[in-house]
Amino acid sequence: MSSENILLFDVGNTNTKIGFADRNRIGESFVIPSDPRGTSDSFGLRLVEICRAAGVAPKDIAGAAVSSVVPPMNPLLKGAVKRFCGCPVRFAPDELRIDLVNKYERPWEVGADRLMTAFAARRVSAAENLIIVDFGTATTFDCVQGGDYLGGLICPGVLSSTKALASGTAKLPHISLELESDVIRPGRSTSDSLNQGLIFGFASMVEGLGSRLRHTLGGEAEVIATGGFAVRIAQVCDAIDRIVPSLLLDGLRMSWFDEEL
Repeated sequence: MSSENILLFDVGNTNTKIGFADRNRIGESFVIPSDPRGTSDSFGLRLVEICRAAGVAPKDIAGAAVSSVVPPMNPLLKGAVKRFCGCPVRFAPDELRIDLVNKYERPWEVGADRLMTAFAARRVSAAENLIIVDFGTATTFDCVQGGDYLGGLICPGVLSSTKALASGTAKLPHISLELESDVIRPGRSTSDSLNQGLIFGFASMVEGLGSRLRHTLGGEAEVIATGGFAVRIAQVCDAIDRIVPSLLLDGLRMSWFDEEL
């Protein structure tokens, strides 16, 4: 990484992804649990360890770009970065530029993560219509047409669905979310049936909702997938055109350096 090192934070309901970047690329990234019950010092000390693991001195970090959907985490993160790195912190969307017109009925209700992934998708794709599918705690579908963010859909997530099944079934076997084949077939065990049901079920959801959204957008749209399960779902889902696992972090990187111009 160069002397333009910045920190990127994707603060989600379940996990916080921390990445390092310079003007041109994203470097290493790390995932830790999102814990709003901690303190800025506990978060900061963990951040120092992550910097050490990445080979980056905290004093060499020029700033931090943050997307957060967990408001109680924000002051902890801000305090940690300022004390242990001594650099500015900017939160999306208020302090980072997102070059999209937000068409939401109540614009302030859109999660920073959804806006940032939509912005990043717009920057990496020349297609007029985009559908961004993010496999996070929830599975979200966000639509971009030209320079407009139109809104989207919020559906259950892969892990939240798995946990819901586990909490409601006394004898549920281990769910690995691994498949023996990319071809759907009748499951020969409860575990196999659950794995296939979840993976192929979410693939079918993307195919079905993607088709309906394409029709609404005029018939053509590029579907870009991101999030922890994007690669696994895309293996059995023909509706996904492109996979960008680090889409949100890349959006934070681009937005930060846009501000520096």
